Amino acid sequence: MDAFTAGILQRIRTTESDLIRARESGDDFLVDVEQAELEDLRRLAAEYGVEVGATSA
Repeated sequence: MDAFTAGILQRIRTTESDLIRARESGDDFLVDVEQAELEDLRRLAAEYGVEVGATSA
């Protein structure tokens, strides 16, 4: 696994965790921010052929 792939997958995992915490805390604004970030990261991964797999968020 190259550095780009490892980095994007780590950022996705971190953002998923942050999204879960935002949902649990009831912070609707932060949920929107984290969801948008996650969508951007997943799109970027797809553009570069990085397999993200099933996610919980």
